[in-house]
Amino acid sequence: MRTIDKPYFYEQTINRSRFICSLYPINNLDEANQILAQTRKQYYDATHNCYAYILGDAGEVTKNSDDKEPAQTAGIVIYEVLKKHNLTNILAIVTRYYGGIKLGAGGLIRAYSSSTSQAVNQAELLEIIPCLVIEITYDYVYSNAISALFTPEQELEKNFADQISFKYLIPAHEKDKIIEKITSITKNTATFKILQEITKPLKNPN
Repeated sequence: MRTIDKPYFYEQTINRSRFICSLYPINNLDEANQILAQTRKQYYDATHNCYAYILGDAGEVTKNSDDKEPAQTAGIVIYEVLKKHNLTNILAIVTRYYGGIKLGAGGLIRAYSSSTSQAVNQAELLEIIPCLVIEITYDYVYSNAISALFTPEQELEKNFADQISFKYLIPAHEKDKIIEKITSITKNTATFKILQEITKPLKNPN
């Protein structure tokens, strides 16, 4: 599964109707409902605020709404785009300002589909993969060499005492490779402790 870690927006006009797609990362139903309420307030004068969301590690929680558009022309269309891209923990809202020209069922389906697709296409999609929180303890002399192995986003906590103790978030499938590299750098003096197993979206996993 994949997700996003920040909002994305896309806007287009079709036969004088204005369509604004807003994508948001969400972690639970409360966040989805809060964002929906904020969007309805922001676009209080819009004709429709149609949406779909998907939640869960396997995308098991879903909901969509046509918001008074003809049935099956908006919410389910938005959902299908998210599903096609294997997305979860995401909310897509397509706001429509009616421009005076009726689009028909087919036109509405194409408009809501393309608005959502264009927003997804410009988003950076993150793979949700099994991860580990690992604590690594080593001597100060190896600090620069070990830090170079990780991105700033992977650094969770630093402790400085007689030795350096760092907590990192790493892809589970990279554990053995990382331990092997650090063992070589530190001449077998570093220690390792697995603290937690989680699933997490990461950028550019190897």
